[in-house]
Amino acid sequence: MFSSFAMITRNKWAIPVLLFVFFFSLFGSGMETYRNLGGDSGVVAYETGSDFIRVQFHDGSIYLYTYRSAGVYNIERMKGLAEYGEGLNTFINKYVRKRYERRER
Repeated sequence: MFSSFAMITRNKWAIPVLLFVFFFSLFGSGMETYRNLGGDSGVVAYETGSDFIRVQFHDGSIYLYTYRSAGVYNIERMKGLAEYGEGLNTFINKYVRKRYERRER
């Protein structure tokens, strides 16, 4: 066991990588990768909650859409499209583009 620890500490990147993995597992983004079945979506990841969906786009921007900002029907439809992996970007552009609660990044 001690020899394994010695090997890890010889690599200058081992400890930072281990710390990153540890903290990411504790405080990870919670975002799920969007399946992008159509192959041309601007959406790369999403996270859903009871009354919201958070969407990350290919440029790194993240938008929060809520029942309050976009309506219950639209949020539930977006959740379904996100889980399916196709049509979310098109739906956002057609129906809820500017109806986000806030831009987070």
